[in-house]
Amino acid sequence: MNMDLAKYIDHTQLKPDTKKEKIAQIVKEASENGFASVCVNPYWVPFCYENLKNTEVKVCTVIGFPLGATSTETKVFETKQAIKDGATEVDMVINVGELKSNNDEAVKNDIKSVVEAAEGNALTKVIIETSLLTDDEKVRACQFAKQAGADFVKTSTGFSGGGASAHDIKLMREAVGSEMGVKASGGIRDLESTKAMIDAGATRIGASAGVDIIAGNKGADNY
Repeated sequence: MNMDLAKYIDHTQLKPDTKKEKIAQIVKEASENGFASVCVNPYWVPFCYENLKNTEVKVCTVIGFPLGATSTETKVFETKQAIKDGATEVDMVINVGELKSNNDEAVKNDIKSVVEAAEGNALTKVIIETSLLTDDEKVRACQFAKQAGADFVKTSTGFSGGGASAHDIKLMREAVGSEMGVKASGGIRDLESTKAMIDAGATRIGASAGVDIIAGNKGADNY
């Protein structure tokens, strides 16, 4: 088992039909393997918090997920509630449509509002949904996240037909510089692809195949 590699991984389960037994399973796996966090839908945050509060594993959840098209006020409420429930990391989805419409102020305000709601209580990761963006749009989104004071930029939800690529990670790393985190997520199922993302500049990996990754096996990505 690669403990150093385990610290990169947000052990993820975000499918809408996820049963409590599966959440209990990923909590157990995260604790046993020393993953950075479990990443779950907001409903499961209290359960994960109760079962991980005496470990070093963080509870991560998603905001405005998976479309990013809820109101900013809703995202702020979701963030505050998730923190109240025990989350210490929040992965928010930007308003992709407004980014593509060049309504930059709306995108900036959306991100900044979530960052401010989480400030001091949770890390903020900004999902830009790379599969829907041009390279120029990816760079702009990353710059907005940096300006807003977010802690990370993140590639994907895993729900829009595309996942992480080394190209996108390199582009995002160049856009935000060395001081921000970059999270690769979506389609990362094995040790080889995980290492490729880290080599390209990723500091966190979102994957449901975390156990297989650190064991050197090829697993199924079960977002």
